[in-house]
Amino acid sequence: MRLRPPLLLLAAATTAAAVVATAGPAAAHPGPRQPHVTVLDRTVGAPFQLTTAHGSLYVADGATATVSKLTRHGLVAVAHGPQPGEVAGVAVNGKGDLAYTSTDYTTGATALTIKPRHGKTVVADLATFERTRNPDRRVSYGIDHPTPCQVEAFASLGGAKYTGLVDSHPYSVAALPGGAWVVGDAGGNDLLKVDHRGRISVLSVLPRQPVRISASGAAALGLPDCVIGAVYNFEPVPTDVEVAANGRLVVSLLPGGPEDPSLGARGAVVSVNPRTGHATRLAGGFNGATNVALDGRGRIFVSELFGGQISVIEHGRVRPYVQIASPLGLTFARGTLYAGTLGPTDGEGNPTGPGTLVAIR
Repeated sequence: MRLRPPLLLLAAATTAAAVVATAGPAAAHPGPRQPHVTVLDRTVGAPFQLTTAHGSLYVADGATATVSKLTRHGLVAVAHGPQPGEVAGVAVNGKGDLAYTSTDYTTGATALTIKPRHGKTVVADLATFERTRNPDRRVSYGIDHPTPCQVEAFASLGGAKYTGLVDSHPYSVAALPGGAWVVGDAGGNDLLKVDHRGRISVLSVLPRQPVRISASGAAALGLPDCVIGAVYNFEPVPTDVEVAANGRLVVSLLPGGPEDPSLGARGAVVSVNPRTGHATRLAGGFNGATNVALDGRGRIFVSELFGGQISVIEHGRVRPYVQIASPLGLTFARGTLYAGTLGPTDGEGNPTGPGTLVAIR
């Protein structure tokens, strides 16, 4: 099942809201003290990624294709992406250089724009890199040995088996030591390294995400009984990448295929060695893993768009941390977890109201 571009998380949020309304989110963080949520802004639309630098909170708003900084007077734009288009990822390095990812809906161009604090802006052409290199071109997705019935069943869903397609949708970025950047390309299923001159290289082709199709999953998708029990290797869709204190990369994955929970809670978090590109699974079972944040003490916070909560991985175990509607971007700084939530949308995924930026302590 070919993934839908993560921008369509906006459309899928309508489905997610219905699921949360009927099933209900998991219980909030147990213990004597509950995290306290403070709303900082009610004007943002789709805060896909957040970052902090020099005491300021930055947000990439996918609904307006804008990078903004939160001030006492509200959000102030500091960069603009293409129109019509999207800005999804944002990061600021220790020198104060700003980087953000963008997608142009008209031309299909995708890019990482680097705005140094001093010097000329650099634009890395990610779409051309994907078109000429297609790093996952040899990776086989779907069912490894499909039967004729399975081939027919998946024919209208992208195929029972196929290799990596040319597809670029940069969704996140983080600063690397030495002035380079790592980009999570949700369309390319990989992590790319971009140096300060805009030169691009492959850091990691992320591992396939296998799911055994259950009877309920097949029924939900309207598929015949011959697919029940088959292992379908979905594409790994990186929705966020963060650099841990030990230098490893922590990546949230939203597997390709249905973005709603029809096949179960399939989101995962992996750790990637930046030298070898090898990925190690840290945890799974997230209901729409759209972002991660690291607190410096080893805890990993995970936003679950479809689960209506933020979870935390601590000492190898996952538990709910705080209940919050439609969480997207996360970042952690100075003892505070910041989160962006998705505003309401219509059936086409178009925003019909604002989201929020919140501080959780």
